[in-house]
Amino acid sequence: MSKFLPAVLVVAAFSVGAAAHIQPALAGTCAAKCPPAPIQFVPGQRITYEVVNLTSSLVQMQKVVGTDPIPLNPGQVVSFTRGGGTDPNLSLLLWDATGLPLGVRLAKPNPRTLRIEVRPGGRPPGDRTIYLRDDGRVAVY
Repeated sequence: MSKFLPAVLVVAAFSVGAAAHIQPALAGTCAAKCPPAPIQFVPGQRITYEVVNLTSSLVQMQKVVGTDPIPLNPGQVVSFTRGGGTDPNLSLLLWDATGLPLGVRLAKPNPRTLRIEVRPGGRPPGDRTIYLRDDGRVAVY
């Protein structure tokens, strides 16, 4: 036993020294710094889309399901309604007519409205697609 005593004392000294530097973990809520909840709608619900061009150039918008591009002038707001039954997922394509990258900010001002603010900037290629899935979730690509 006397042969192992120095080794045991060294291990004990390191353990006590290491324990002095351990910070206790605190559990809590993110009440002050919570990220915003993801935007989601009730599946099958009729939704009004508001697309706002907050850039200084022409933005083109196209619903993927068989439509021609719709031009959005700077400051213009376009609204359309979709859903309320068996409508498939909605993909909405956006691009700047001059090729500049775009950024998109989504908002849900009321339970049945998706506001899509198109802004200048972002890293190329920027945000180009808004996708509303049939399960109610919204994604930006």
